[in-house]
Amino acid sequence: MVDATGPGGTPLDRHEEENATVVRRLVECINARDVSVMDELFHDDAVMDWPQSGEKVVGAENRRGVYGAFPQLPTISPWRVLVSGDLAVLMARLDYDGPVFETVFVFELRDGRIAHETAQWAEPFEPQPWRSEWVTVG
Repeated sequence: MVDATGPGGTPLDRHEEENATVVRRLVECINARDVSVMDELFHDDAVMDWPQSGEKVVGAENRRGVYGAFPQLPTISPWRVLVSGDLAVLMARLDYDGPVFETVFVFELRDGRIAHETAQWAEPFEPQPWRSEWVTVG
């Protein structure tokens, strides 16, 4: 797991580091295929928003139902974690043993647990040649 930082690479205070640990544990439990740990990480009334599909998962029972029926959990490879107070952002590659998505998760934490998650997924695409003079790749 990559180190978490604050905006602009600033070091985290103790509270922010605790919130970063929640995000790290979430990645670890999904990669270990042990979603039961999510009960420790999310509030019972937590909301998970998936704007691309318009879906919203509200509450622990619904979260357990979704993750219990998940056809294929991804392997999550984080490449950046930013934390500021009770807001954490995880940027990661999700590999579903075939389809791969670049993903951004925004976590709103309350009392050391996730109260709200918003996730956006995008499929990778090739760099466009017309931009090559102004961008770096890799």
